[in-house]
Amino acid sequence: MELTKNIFFNTDKLLKNSTVKISYTGLFFENGAEEVYIHYGFGTYWDNLSEIKMEKTELGFQAEINLIDSDSFNFCFRNENNEWDNNNYENYIFPLETQNTDLVALDIDSSIDKPNKLRKSYLWSKKIRLAIYKIITYVPKLISGNYKKKISNNE
Repeated sequence: MELTKNIFFNTDKLLKNSTVKISYTGLFFENGAEEVYIHYGFGTYWDNLSEIKMEKTELGFQAEINLIDSDSFNFCFRNENNEWDNNNYENYIFPLETQNTDLVALDIDSSIDKPNKLRKSYLWSKKIRLAIYKIITYVPKLISGNYKKKISNNE
């Protein structure tokens, strides 16, 4: 689920008392930061305040967060230079939902392949974003001649 530009979760809902994986491809990733930390808390007063280092991958910075029983999940990002991405001083704040425990009849045949389709579309969107990022980054270097070509031993 993409909640805002450049922030993705591995689920379609943020549920209380669950674990969620967050991916960040925002300003710090675009500018080549080496370290990004997610600074987060819960509720109006940022209860249970924590900060963890996110793992850098080709598809952005990622971290797993344990969501608690609260009404909202609040977070912002910090890089190694102590610069902040805090949504223009508004922070990123999203409501947490209670997991529905009502019994629901499922049509098993139609529900089995839906998660795979969602996961594949998520992966394709990440691959397309990465390809666009690389094109934007390297094409100007190629055009200007600032791109170093590797020379093989056979030449």
